[in-house]
Amino acid sequence: MSCHNVSPSSIEETENEIAELERRLSVARAKLRPKTENQKTHSEHSQPPTQSAHHYLLLLSDSALPLGSFAFSSGLESYLAHTPRNHASFSAFLPESLSSYASTTLPFVLAAHRDPAAVADLDDALDAAIICTVGRRASVAQGRALVSVWERSFAGSLPEEAVETLRPYVALLRSTVVASSLSPHTPTSTSTSSSCSSSRSDAKDLPPPVSAHLGPVFGAVCRLVGLTLHQTAYVFMLSHVKALVSAAVRASVFGPYQAQKVLGGADVQRMIVTLIEREWSTPVEEAGQTMPMMDLWIGRHELLYSRIFNS
Repeated sequence: MSCHNVSPSSIEETENEIAELERRLSVARAKLRPKTENQKTHSEHSQPPTQSAHHYLLLLSDSALPLGSFAFSSGLESYLAHTPRNHASFSAFLPESLSSYASTTLPFVLAAHRDPAAVADLDDALDAAIICTVGRRASVAQGRALVSVWERSFAGSLPEEAVETLRPYVALLRSTVVASSLSPHTPTSTSTSSSCSSSRSDAKDLPPPVSAHLGPVFGAVCRLVGLTLHQTAYVFMLSHVKALVSAAVRASVFGPYQAQKVLGGADVQRMIVTLIEREWSTPVEEAGQTMPMMDLWIGRHELLYSRIFNS
């Protein structure tokens, strides 16, 4: 059996060679790293879609967005009127209103963001799911206002493919508005009045093709302007909080500084995040009211002796 002896000097030379190669490799990597990081940073900050999405994020979260939200209290005014003054509390109403809004509407917002082309079907499903007539009227008014903002303000600066996604839905909405604006007593000739009376009656009984509820329209618009799914959900829920806080200020529940304290508080942030996580995977078929009292408060708003909000 032969034995191969390796001299200590040969082993030491090999180890020195390995150490030198590792040192040269480290130097080469150090030279390459700054260039790679600079290229990555430049690539991240030079993407127009990201900057555009951030721009629209600020626009859609702005309280000055002309949706008419200031005209609605989402049941707050009715809650204050129907609750004894010593028991009425905004801190008690806010989480109930947020939970109700998330369970009834947020799944439709998320679904419309995931598939903007299905906004008409989602709008129809939400219209069928809303029980309270007063709440339905508020949702439709704000949704149609957002469609007007989309057409008149946003669509002109967006890619044509984004505009085309909502074009069929907008056309359906226009036909709905035109049909509803026609008076049932429109003058007609004597010869045609009898033949058209039955067809007008049948058309009157048919539901409109679309209603333009705020939730599905908001989700679709946010997707088309580049907002992420989580950004869309957070802005939608935060906008509801801001509308409630604004209504509370005008109803003299508290002042503007307390309003900002509520908006900036950790409780509001925690509630929004928790509700988004709760409804993240909720299908629209399972969306529904979890706070029945909210429908009662909103529905009885029209019975108030005096009021400062539409709902």
